[in-house]
Amino acid sequence: MEFDLEAEKQEILRRYRGLLRAAKNSKKRAERKAIRTAFDVALEAHKDIRRKSGEPYIYHPIAVARIVAEEMGLGTTSIVCALLHDTVEDTYLTLEDVERMFGPKERTIVDGLTKMSGVFEPGTSAQAENFRKMLLTLSDDVRVILIKLADRLDNMRTLEHMRPDKQQKIASETLYMYAPLAHRLGLYNIKMELEDLSLKYKEPEDYAEISARLRKTQAVRTRFINTFVVPIRQSLDEAGINYDIMGRPKSVFSIWNKMQTKKVSFEEVYDVFAIRIILDTDEANEKSDIWRTYSIVTDYYQPNPDRLRDWISLPKANGYESLHTTVMSPTGKWVEVQIRSRRMDDMAERGLAAHWRYKAEGGSEESDAALSPKQRAEAIAAKGGDKIDAWLGQIREILEGGEADALSFIDEFKLNLFSDEVYVFTPNGELITLPSGATPLDFAFRIHTKVGSQCIGAKVNHKLVPLSEPLTSGDQVEIITSRKQAPKEDWLQYVVTASARSKIRHALKEEERKQALEGREKLRKWFRKLGIDASDDNVAGMLRKFKVDSPHELHHRIATGRIDLDRVGGYTAKGGKLDWDRGPEPLPSKKAKIAPESEAASIHSLKEQAGESLLIGDGRQTLDHSLAACCNPIPGDDVFGFVTVSGGIKIHRRSCPNATNLLSRYAYRVMKADWASRAAAQFEVSMGFTGIDDVGLVHAVTNVISADMRVDMRAVSFESKDGIFEGKVRVVVSDTDHLHALITKLEAVPGVHTVERLQEEG
Repeated sequence: MEFDLEAEKQEILRRYRGLLRAAKNSKKRAERKAIRTAFDVALEAHKDIRRKSGEPYIYHPIAVARIVAEEMGLGTTSIVCALLHDTVEDTYLTLEDVERMFGPKERTIVDGLTKMSGVFEPGTSAQAENFRKMLLTLSDDVRVILIKLADRLDNMRTLEHMRPDKQQKIASETLYMYAPLAHRLGLYNIKMELEDLSLKYKEPEDYAEISARLRKTQAVRTRFINTFVVPIRQSLDEAGINYDIMGRPKSVFSIWNKMQTKKVSFEEVYDVFAIRIILDTDEANEKSDIWRTYSIVTDYYQPNPDRLRDWISLPKANGYESLHTTVMSPTGKWVEVQIRSRRMDDMAERGLAAHWRYKAEGGSEESDAALSPKQRAEAIAAKGGDKIDAWLGQIREILEGGEADALSFIDEFKLNLFSDEVYVFTPNGELITLPSGATPLDFAFRIHTKVGSQCIGAKVNHKLVPLSEPLTSGDQVEIITSRKQAPKEDWLQYVVTASARSKIRHALKEEERKQALEGREKLRKWFRKLGIDASDDNVAGMLRKFKVDSPHELHHRIATGRIDLDRVGGYTAKGGKLDWDRGPEPLPSKKAKIAPESEAASIHSLKEQAGESLLIGDGRQTLDHSLAACCNPIPGDDVFGFVTVSGGIKIHRRSCPNATNLLSRYAYRVMKADWASRAAAQFEVSMGFTGIDDVGLVHAVTNVISADMRVDMRAVSFESKDGIFEGKVRVVVSDTDHLHALITKLEAVPGVHTVERLQEEG
């Protein structure tokens, strides 16, 4: 392919000049020189590399640096590192070269941005490891995350040049990890663009339709906004308040998401746009001017009392401050009105990036970097940015929890990304912010690890409540502790915060380790009693006999009494060796490992009925497979195959709630799949069950049905009479095997006495 090198050279210079214009915070001669040096280094390093589109690779680092400068407003260090972010990974440049030319801070940031190389653990997504490494640098420099998001944004903007399967993987990954991260860090514009671009490739038809409708209704919206704001403008002018008013449509993704979750049409999404009022006022008068403006708006338009959101008195954990209200317009439409100061708007648009600038005197990214940790903390608190730093502190806590598996870590981290918040109080009146759905147990672990570990109960507003009861804003929580208490396995079901979950798991692992040591000692004593050696061969024979995978698990079972050595028979002991009469039974190989009961019960095999077959892989073959009950695919659905750890193939719908995660984390294990016909097999069944009424029983039953077994519930009712619990539920199953597996699982729930299939009425 021929390239016009002279034209490309001119284009590179044009883009570089555009970057310099965007770098408004880098005006000093030394700063401009650093940017020029970084540009020259990147240009030379990438000179022989081209992007998938055929364009020179240098376009990408320039674009990332421009996003960092223009859309995030960061300074020289960030721009330099953005220009260099791919050099160490893809070219001859080393971290030592970066430090020699620019300094240790630049080396740290570029190192955080450099993808991990080498061999990853089996079943682990390389991108998950990259993401974890990026977060690990939080303790060093938060600019790593900001540049990484800018890098992902440019990749999404140029995604049309990638193969369709790569587009699906990258779009899924973006929705799964990067958009929620941008949301949590308050980078709302970037978050919305990442979501919209992901939707463009994941659901192209829906994206095109919603975009077309937004363009079509643009003129109508503009006329409506102009009419709506006339009386507000007049009153604000009379009050002497300086302001800007603008109308902003909701993003394509947020409209699509609301259409999906609320099951409504485009016309029924009433808040397609919001009106934003930005006040030019000093920090001392922000609050009073915003409430004065709210009073003016509600003088003309009736507010919806259930839709008032005061994030001025209680800012979000990511530092977001604004007052939102929804009012009724004269035409009978609900309109969201957002009121905030210019400072709050900058924080809202640029989130952590603005916080990074505001948190040091003079607002300079570079001067802030020179402050000591204590000075930096004081500056942050003085500027009101301690909310973000408190959240970053929680993330560091999770990182220090030592979660070995990168994917488990990402799941834990992701728990807190999109959550709304509740505001609760300690008995002394201290305010604690927790994610929506948090329980007293989350609260206890937020206070202190020891308080959480020893928690035996909680009082909410002076009333005893279960540890699993969700808290609501305004609750006052008192934790009751006991030195004899220790974390339990079922606590993992009661918490929603990643830090609490991490601490419980750590405590359980530590307890299991202690029990395994006790079990190992018991086994050694048993061997000594029989007069045989505690050799690897004898232990291996025990593993095969009891069908366990590791000595650790064998020791744990012995300690907990699941294997009673005094009752073991069928062996002979002589010459220091243990021989089993029937011979040790072989362990199942890793490839043939049986799925856990909950997983095995949650999938049902496809019956090879007439016309109900799947063609899998590029060769469109009929291979053994099973259907994933998380989405219950039926003939006619758009599906894909997923190769499991055991080597089997699970079939998922493309719209499966887990599809984004699977495509993002394990794209290399995804296979094509098409139905050969469109026959379907789904049945609704009613079941009844009884038991002894107890706290958490209803939760346990519904959790088995919807979470463990992944069965859809069409109707459900529960009733308690004199301590006896009765319930009815209508579920969708594929066949009698599926139904029997569900019944067996329900019968195993503690407190449930009977479960039976009910005769269909009518």
